[in-house]
Amino acid sequence: MDAEDQDSAIVCLFCNECFKLAEMVWTHCVSAHAFDLLKIKRMHKLDFYGCIKIINYIRKLKPSPESIERVALPLPWESDEFLHPTLPNDGLLQYDFDDDSDVEVDNNADAANNQEASIPYSQYLEIKQRLHQLENRAHCAEANLARALEEIDQLRAVAQNVLLEDQPEGQSRSKTGCATCDKAEDDPYFSSYAHFGIHEEMLKDSTRTESYRDFILNNPAVFKDKIVLDVGCGTGILSMFAAKAGATRVIGIDQSEIIYQAMDIVRENGLEHVITLLKGKAEEVTLPVDKVDVIVSEWMGYFLLFESMLDTVLFARDKWLKPTGCVYPDRCTLCLVALGNSEKVEKKLGFWDDVYGFQMSCMKKSVCSEPCVETTDPKDEISSRCKVKVLNVNSCKLNDVQFKSAFSIEINKDGQCSAFTAYFDIFFEKSCDRKVNFSTSPSNSPTHWKQTVFYLEKPINVTQGQALEGFLSCTKSVKDPRSLDIIIEVSDVKTQKQLCCQSYLLQ
Repeated sequence: MDAEDQDSAIVCLFCNECFKLAEMVWTHCVSAHAFDLLKIKRMHKLDFYGCIKIINYIRKLKPSPESIERVALPLPWESDEFLHPTLPNDGLLQYDFDDDSDVEVDNNADAANNQEASIPYSQYLEIKQRLHQLENRAHCAEANLARALEEIDQLRAVAQNVLLEDQPEGQSRSKTGCATCDKAEDDPYFSSYAHFGIHEEMLKDSTRTESYRDFILNNPAVFKDKIVLDVGCGTGILSMFAAKAGATRVIGIDQSEIIYQAMDIVRENGLEHVITLLKGKAEEVTLPVDKVDVIVSEWMGYFLLFESMLDTVLFARDKWLKPTGCVYPDRCTLCLVALGNSEKVEKKLGFWDDVYGFQMSCMKKSVCSEPCVETTDPKDEISSRCKVKVLNVNSCKLNDVQFKSAFSIEINKDGQCSAFTAYFDIFFEKSCDRKVNFSTSPSNSPTHWKQTVFYLEKPINVTQGQALEGFLSCTKSVKDPRSLDIIIEVSDVKTQKQLCCQSYLLQ
């Protein structure tokens, strides 16, 4: 089997034998392991998600075929944790279980003894064909609608560019210059950045804003006589720093309505001859230049990657940055540390044990499924800190922002591990005479990003010197690509016993 075949091969559920098709796996499992997944599916009336769960359950916990046939309610794979793939690109998870043609038809069965009515097999095939026809028509209608919406967006972008070209050289349009173009924009993500309050919070974050200022103003060789692109420019503060550092031209892009305020700010500071601001998505706008020398952006979200703005920066990099150019910040790291059973943890989770005299501990599962963005005390840390992801923004690819990374920490005091805290560090280094960096760790000055805390539904008893290892997985949510599905798995290094496997949705 060559490399390409190995990449697409599907591994058996119970051994290491590989096959090209899911159907071949089912046949092999029946003949070699006496296990019929499709029979189990019908026995327990599993829907599509139930089939996904049982596959991941088998892959992860490796039960024997006989034990699965003997399972009793509740089914051991019912937990939502088994919706997350155990193997990357598992071909069995792509199988269309809803199109299972292995239908048992019993025309001789006594209808009185069956709760489900039986129909002739020919009629079943006719109904199935009509269903496929309706599905195809629905897919065509969805495709046509998507195409129409795309054409509307393109027309909107063309109208915006025409209005920009009609203005005198070097001038930005006013807030009322294209009211009709932006009237239909209702994306909640961009709308959230239209209000001045969120920009006031970011500007007042001195760690954030002064780090960008110090990097730009103290590295004139990076900016002097250069063309600079500011992705997600907001109020234009980074664009104005770049202009002050000697850039010959600065182009700022933002889809939010705050861009109109930025235009007024640029004029108020007499920088309209250097700074050009464009309203629109970076993926859709047309720049007044072919290439730029430098890209600056403050794209970081909670847990570094929340909101997926890095995707836009990478798009801009690949489309407009010169081969000799650079994106700033150019490097960032995501870190993890364990928290003990602190007063804050007790207050958050212990609250549900006695709510006005009633027990509501069942609520802890829901509370622990969503990470909390809050400031943590370094005194509550009970382990060493470790990096779980390093990104070089000048070379990383889009698929690098979805990952599964191994980590290892050492416990430094006896007690309970009740949560994990994630934070990130940002670096401005490449070609810099004066390198600048800042951290959002609990030990540093608080920032508007704070830290991201992952509370454990069941705390882990730990001892000083104990080594823990595990994996942190981060993928974009299927329902909302700007949200993140995160899984933290933890095991004891010495015993190899799994201590925790918990899923979170950062939204």
